[in-house]
Amino acid sequence: MSLHRRHVLKSAAALSAALSAPWVHAQQRDKVKLSWLPIMQTTALYVAVQDRLFERAGLDVELVQFQNPNQIIDSLVANQSDAGAPGAAAGITMIAEARYPGSFKVFGLQGGGIKVNRINDGLIVKNGSTIKSFKDLRGKSMGHLPGIQWRTISRHMLRASGLDPDKDVRLQEMAVGLQVQAVVAGNVDATLSLEPVGSIAVASGEATRAMVNPCAAVIADPFYSGVSVLTTKFIKERPKVARKLVAVLDDATRIANTEFERVRPYFAKYTAIKGDNVRNIAQPYLRAWNELNDTDVASYQALVDVFQKEGVLKERIDVRTVLLKASDLA
Repeated sequence: MSLHRRHVLKSAAALSAALSAPWVHAQQRDKVKLSWLPIMQTTALYVAVQDRLFERAGLDVELVQFQNPNQIIDSLVANQSDAGAPGAAAGITMIAEARYPGSFKVFGLQGGGIKVNRINDGLIVKNGSTIKSFKDLRGKSMGHLPGIQWRTISRHMLRASGLDPDKDVRLQEMAVGLQVQAVVAGNVDATLSLEPVGSIAVASGEATRAMVNPCAAVIADPFYSGVSVLTTKFIKERPKVARKLVAVLDDATRIANTEFERVRPYFAKYTAIKGDNVRNIAQPYLRAWNELNDTDVASYQALVDVFQKEGVLKERIDVRTVLLKASDLA
């Protein structure tokens, strides 16, 4: 074979390899399955997808959407997903951990607070309502997210206001997307709702927040009702992939915190906020894994302690035992 012909063949082979490299890379991406809820606490996930952070890290992520916080944790317990995206139910995670010890590791917190001026939740009422606080709910009805977490928090909030949650108020479970219309239609007198429900209520012109961040006022400030969570099965079987996922969501959290105005349009794709109403949504308070401090841990502990006080957890759980450590990813 002539030198020229060998050169041509080598060049052709190199060109073929170069052209096929992206396809090969795509095929070799690590697959991860994430469960998520369409709320503001999930902002970091929206950023990671829209800014293509997963792709750049070599991750092929399948997103499974739920409307019920319980379903996210159920999917993890059943090993149907590898992780709960930011916004997974913080309390339900610990309830499941108590039932199945060693199942989870938490690596991020999401919520809001009074001192940090970030809205996480609100008591939503229709315009003209006489309800100004939980005390005004005696003899009335209140909606909340489905599942044990928000039923427990709702009961605690009513009890803290001097009401008996079993006798004085009718509690009703309802999905995120139904809460504003239920209040406006008079199906319930109020809802204890996560963002973006409060923002949707204000944007509708027919409902409003009677209280802003009531949970932070009563339970802990800041208040974290959302977590980012990995299954320990995922960590043990694919620690390298778990490290990538944590790194991406940490980066996405920082972007969400520092470039919130840029990422506002993303919410129209993932939440019930549509069109120009994205301008009205409240920025959440998001904490990445490597940013968590003693105040964050104490606030999370305060929420988990509510579940013990309300009889949902038989014993107190130290949240530090469930927080992700660097050694877990070694």
